[in-house]
Amino acid sequence: MSTNGADKSLGDVVTEVTEKASLLVREEIELAKGEVTEKVTKLGKGAGALAAAGVLAVFALIFLLHALAWFFNDAFDWGGTVWQGYLATFFVVIGVGALAGFLGYRWLKGGAPPTPDLAIEEAKRTRAMLEEPTAQAYPPPTAQSSHLTPGEHD
Repeated sequence: MSTNGADKSLGDVVTEVTEKASLLVREEIELAKGEVTEKVTKLGKGAGALAAAGVLAVFALIFLLHALAWFFNDAFDWGGTVWQGYLATFFVVIGVGALAGFLGYRWLKGGAPPTPDLAIEEAKRTRAMLEEPTAQAYPPPTAQSSHLTPGEHD
């Protein structure tokens, strides 16, 4: 029995195509799983590194604020007690935090609700534009044009 394509029956060809399509789909799924696993691993490593950077940044900020308190104490010559420098640092931090909170509130208020208003408006304009020329480019047939036979022109 020969195995070239001319000797195969239609059923054999359909079975072979089905098997190859099934194999192709399985391989594509495995490839997608591999890609997703690789990307999730990279995202996990990146998130861990960013978390560590955030913790270290908080520690650095604590030391910076501590140094700022001592700077205020020395700059304004408040004597041997340091509590005035820490109080001044506290008010600076509260002021910066209040400013950040105010700006964040305004930006969030301006972005809510998160609907794509511009995209919706553009889609409506595109739809209107596409519907309008269709009606003009293809007018409904009139009684005069219905008497033409193929090959005839006005």
